[in-house]
Amino acid sequence: MTLEPDQLAEQGKQAYKNKNFDEAVELFSQSADGYTLGNADLMSAEMRNNMSVALLQSGKPQESLNAALDTDQVFAGANDMKRQGMAFGNQAAALEALNRYDEAIEKYDLAARLFSQAGEGDLRALVMKSSAAIKLKTGKVTDSAFKMMGSLEAKDNPSFFERILKFFLRFIK
Repeated sequence: MTLEPDQLAEQGKQAYKNKNFDEAVELFSQSADGYTLGNADLMSAEMRNNMSVALLQSGKPQESLNAALDTDQVFAGANDMKRQGMAFGNQAAALEALNRYDEAIEKYDLAARLFSQAGEGDLRALVMKSSAAIKLKTGKVTDSAFKMMGSLEAKDNPSFFERILKFFLRFIK
């Protein structure tokens, strides 16, 4: 019995949830292929992004990057800024795992701009924090502080700790 792409995608999500990342990768790959055959390019790109996340969890950053490459263009063509931002975020996470920090920061920044345009403040804050963490790790402390401030500004509902952090970070300016 051949499963439909939707069924494969659901099984992939379940495998991922159960931390069976290699199985999730295979299921997402089969789902992406099925969607491609059915001319459902957006869903195929979505499955490739899911594959990217599972590959990264499996400790395969280069394969993760390869899976997510060009998916941002598919989402851009559909004017789907949120998923385009997520594609850039997935690419950035893989680049970060490959120690390609400058490229990762660039992709995180692209994702942050798209999330801002899409009204996704929490996602924007998440990628800005990731960018700030890289800058901190690579010794760019002032840049990191400014990124962190920006991420806190972007957050829709900052926690008590984040409000305190925002207060202290303003003294760096």
